[in-house]
Amino acid sequence: MAALRELPWPAKVYFVVLIGAAGVLLARSALAYDRLDWSTLLVLALLFLVCESVPTLLSVRQAAVSVSFSAALAAVVLVGPQGAALVAATAVLSVRPGLPMVKRLFNGAQFAVCGYASGLAYTWAGGTVGLPVKTDFPEIILPYGAATGVFVGINFLLTALILALAEGVGKRQVPVRNMVQFLVSYCGYATFGLLIAGLWATVQSISAVLVLLPLFVARWAFGQYHAQQRSYEATIAALCQAVETKDYYTRGHCTRVSLASSMIAEEIRMGTERLNAIRYAGMLHDVGKLGVPTKVLQKDGSLTEEEFAAIQLHPMRGLEIVRGIDFLDEAFAGIMHHHEKYDGRGYPMGLAGAEIPEFARIIAVADAFDSMTSDRSYRKAKPIPDAVGELRKNAGTQFDPVMVSAFIRALDRFGWQVRTMPAPTAGEQMAKDHDDPTTPIQVVSER
Repeated sequence: MAALRELPWPAKVYFVVLIGAAGVLLARSALAYDRLDWSTLLVLALLFLVCESVPTLLSVRQAAVSVSFSAALAAVVLVGPQGAALVAATAVLSVRPGLPMVKRLFNGAQFAVCGYASGLAYTWAGGTVGLPVKTDFPEIILPYGAATGVFVGINFLLTALILALAEGVGKRQVPVRNMVQFLVSYCGYATFGLLIAGLWATVQSISAVLVLLPLFVARWAFGQYHAQQRSYEATIAALCQAVETKDYYTRGHCTRVSLASSMIAEEIRMGTERLNAIRYAGMLHDVGKLGVPTKVLQKDGSLTEEEFAAIQLHPMRGLEIVRGIDFLDEAFAGIMHHHEKYDGRGYPMGLAGAEIPEFARIIAVADAFDSMTSDRSYRKAKPIPDAVGELRKNAGTQFDPVMVSAFIRALDRFGWQVRTMPAPTAGEQMAKDHDDPTTPIQVVSER
């Protein structure tokens, strides 16, 4: 979320109203100080603050979730609505590195509202505030489930609303469709809140350590996984940069093909692991150009038969370059076969129809679309409707009709930002793109 001064006025109004509502609830909660168990409340507040300061990163960019949710729900059971609001408001004091004050205030306010509302839901559903006893189970599960549903629902709505109002401001926001990952994570953490409350009667504050220590171990392991993912991204970015330095007009092409390929894959409902693989395949589909002489790639005019053969071999060169990168998995097939044609007239192996790997059929559509909608030295970019028309025209011959239809549906839903190339600087090469899938390669006989 951007700084407050950068937000549009509807987001500012929403922010101020939320802060005001939280302030009222916290003031009412503080006035009930004589009815609160302050020793329990302070321990839970400290636990909540520690958890909020060390969130777990999710696979969604710019997104994280913390186990503080468990402490907040434990507070609902042990100290009631007022105590839960006070515990959750400590998010303002989070020491998470790089977290701006406006985000701290928003988190503190929305968590306080969620804590108070979930506490009310718990009592309205028949839950009793205080230390649970053996006879409270399993009846306590229903009111606790109500509290969880209210907390998760309000948290989701308050967060989604600020993201919608602040859309386009600051860093790229998390798509609402990816909020499902938050909901699943929160519901999982909810069970630990009930465990903390249930164990409190016997081991008191130690219950939090017993329950949450394994979660922090899991968080550390997840952090190592994300560090590995970042190293993967760096490796792929370096390879893409090496490819794109060979040709001024293909800069950004790898990234855009990766985006378009991901749009198609999501439209045909690929699983998460395969979505990552197709994204990598799109980024690296032209890595084989590193094995093609620059003078051939940048040659102005027709190619000789030998030069044409070098171009046709670049998918196989690409496979040779990345073969040792284990995490690419199914991406290998996309890199190897993205120039195959649906009617069998492509290269390097002349595969046809379903013989062509699914990844390759996806990348073929994405590659052609970006080539058509990007400037080249020998032609200007086509308008999006014209490019879509070309895809439709060649569906069933050059492209898989299913992938073409999926991409057109994705375009209708999400759109596409056409990127125009700035004027080249002195010394930058503007050569013909002999790898352009939308332009026939001109070959002259050497005889």
